Amino acid sequence: MEKEKKNEFHLPEYYENRELSWLKFDARVLNEAKDKSIPLLERLKFVSITSSNLDEFFMVRVASLKDMVHADYRKRDIAGMTASEQLDRINTATRKLVESQYNTYNRSLVPLMAANGIHIIEKYEELTAEQAAYVDRYFEEDVYPVLTPMAVDASRPFPLIRNKTLNIAALLSSKKDEKHKDAVEFATVQVPGVLPRLVPIPADTSENFGEVEGRTFILLEQIIEKNIDKLFLNYHVLCAHPYRVMRNADLPIDEDEAADLLKEIEKQLKRRQWGEVIRLEIEDKADQRLLKILKRELEVNEEDIFEIPGALDLTVLMKMYGLDGYDHLKTPKYTPQPVPALMNDDDIFTNIRKGDILLMHPYETFDPVVDFVRSAAKDPEVLAIKQTLYRVSGNSPIIAAESRYRFSSS
Repeated sequence: MEKEKKNEFHLPEYYENRELSWLKFDARVLNEAKDKSIPLLERLKFVSITSSNLDEFFMVRVASLKDMVHADYRKRDIAGMTASEQLDRINTATRKLVESQYNTYNRSLVPLMAANGIHIIEKYEELTAEQAAYVDRYFEEDVYPVLTPMAVDASRPFPLIRNKTLNIAALLSSKKDEKHKDAVEFATVQVPGVLPRLVPIPADTSENFGEVEGRTFILLEQIIEKNIDKLFLNYHVLCAHPYRVMRNADLPIDEDEAADLLKEIEKQLKRRQWGEVIRLEIEDKADQRLLKILKRELEVNEEDIFEIPGALDLTVLMKMYGLDGYDHLKTPKYTPQPVPALMNDDDIFTNIRKGDILLMHPYETFDPVVDFVRSAAKDPEVLAIKQTLYRVSGNSPIIAAESRYRFSSS
């Protein structure tokens, strides 16, 4: 009987749920950030990648499961779980992952950054008088002109909170209306994406601390939070907390039915901003009155609220990785090696005619691929180039070659 059971490969216990397996993958990415043998800025990069991965996971995979629940779809997956059961397990696993992520960042990486001359002001209350004056001036000159604060009351509905944007919510009470001075109003302001989120400020040079070596930074949302009273001059600011939302970005595109696939994709991308809220992240210990308003207006369930013990959206750490002057905290750059079969004066097509050529990336240079596309694009005998490009960089030489010679890729 036991032998027969071993051959019953349809049994759920033989399989791992796809979504839970993906979360284990992201946990392995986070393990790279915990590895003390890896240079510091590389570890920060892995924390950033973990955050980026998790955002995409919620907007697509978790959103898809939510759609199944709304449609009352009860079929079990190959691991024997319904969509609702998967969401419960994902919620538990994600909370453990986020807790581990912030423990790694707050307890290990932040102190290591300070020890290596990279200082992050975690709360604006930690600013010295000199730094506070600099931050206030930066707010007045650079930040204030690009802010659009929005209050909510009987005549002004709750605004659209865009997917993945960082925002600051505040509770206000009127300075002028004595009859309703206890009335609380809600307001929100989006942290502008046109400004760098990582803002360099002067090091602490006060007599108590002396000169601080390295560089000091504060996050843009902390600058706005410190000066938020300047946005609402007729109100007392009772509290202010950063928050962000993930929306359903799973695009239901039927390629066969779409008359124009590009236009259909454009239409669906616009709809992303209006998708169901899948996840709400908010600063931990936020005022419960404020959280209650967000929960009601965004129509988000309690289990989809994540109270974060630190800065929201740690993808900002990728900017830290790009800092100049800290190459000693990164893995030395690897120089891809030339391809032996192409180390001659013949063109790419002549070399291909000689026999098959195996390219080993990233150990060998990618230049032959670029040369191949560029040569084909210039060849008058070539009628079309068809290829699929995945996550192309902004300065892709492949795109540059095709654009120059009027070819296109999907």
